[in-house]
Amino acid sequence: MNKLQCLRPFLFIICLAIGSNIFAQIYSGIYISDLENVRHELKMTDDYMIHTIYEKDPARFIKTTGGFYTINGSELNVKLEFNSNHEADGVTNLNIPFAIKDDQLVLGTNPKLTFNHVESMEQDLDGQWLFATRGPDTGQERRGDENPRKTLKYLQDNRFQWIAYNTETFKFSGTGGGSFSSEDGKYVEKIDFFSRDDSRVGAELNFDYELKDGDWHHTGNNSKGEPMYEIWAKRK
Repeated sequence: MNKLQCLRPFLFIICLAIGSNIFAQIYSGIYISDLENVRHELKMTDDYMIHTIYEKDPARFIKTTGGFYTINGSELNVKLEFNSNHEADGVTNLNIPFAIKDDQLVLGTNPKLTFNHVESMEQDLDGQWLFATRGPDTGQERRGDENPRKTLKYLQDNRFQWIAYNTETFKFSGTGGGSFSSEDGKYVEKIDFFSRDDSRVGAELNFDYELKDGDWHHTGNNSKGEPMYEIWAKRK
């Protein structure tokens, strides 16, 4: 038996291992699954995910969950930071079977949801931000990541979502999201879902922004038309 023949079993095992790693890799980005009028929207990084469900027309918010995940074989193990339905179901962890087929992500078993990967689009302000304090910045106390009371703002590939929650009590205070643009100091949100008031869907909100020492200074009028000044810190 020549050396190549001896190596073939080991080469096959290496190829399987490499193939398994590729199979298990989920690319960061936005994934969408539309089932008639119900939209499932996934926001994914290499260790964090948000899954939001809402009806499009007429608009109706259904549910959102999110947290840090690890991959165990063909399963996502998610330690939730928030669950809008926690008061009813008490769920704090999720174990979700998944598969990757071409550029699609398949979650669950019965039923299976097939998600399409949305085209990537880089903009200013992309990333995860935590509300720090009301502006202007005069050295006041800031709310850090160690504080269980959080408001997270997640911006990625032209999609945004904010979520207000408490990691200790799992109290969920609200969420909203949709599409956004951020360029030349102008930040615009178009609302696609809003847990507190479905009638706000379709509204477009215009703000000014400025990055100062790594913070996002966010000014304008809120959804009620009231003036606001918020300072957001980039989540590490």
